[in-house]
Amino acid sequence: MPDAFTILWTQDTCRALREAGLTGQRPTVAYSGIHQSLPAWSGVRPGDEVYALHVSRRVVYVVSRMRIVHVGQEDCCEVGDWWRLGEGGCGATTVHVESTPVRFDVPIPGDLLPTLTWRNRRGRTRGLKYVVDGLLEHSVGLQGFYRLTPESADELGKLAAP
Repeated sequence: MPDAFTILWTQDTCRALREAGLTGQRPTVAYSGIHQSLPAWSGVRPGDEVYALHVSRRVVYVVSRMRIVHVGQEDCCEVGDWWRLGEGGCGATTVHVESTPVRFDVPIPGDLLPTLTWRNRRGRTRGLKYVVDGLLEHSVGLQGFYRLTPESADELGKLAAP
């Protein structure tokens, strides 16, 4: 069974996508790195899904759902406009994806946000901290690349459906 993960796209990344006119377009690649600004997509395999999230004014948005097609070190300089998703000098690992269009208008409902859970490799689960009245006070719990529980992946999948 495929796994699902989340990754937080920064304000800078989302601004760059908007300015380039990529809202409504489908990413074909993303990047896995080795530092916090471009976290490693650890354990991802073809068929897995990654939900790109964005936080704006304490509201968490589902920006795109990306299904992994291929992970590998390839010529990452040949990706057109999608270099904005983190390619920082061709040192990153290219992750080829099939995705939903980039959108900035799909908020995670405030009552769903505190019920989302992630699990680590040992099977321990955790929820999202700093949720107050359905709004996210601090995004630190989303910064990184984290495996969702199947139930939370289903909920995000419903939101990300085109």
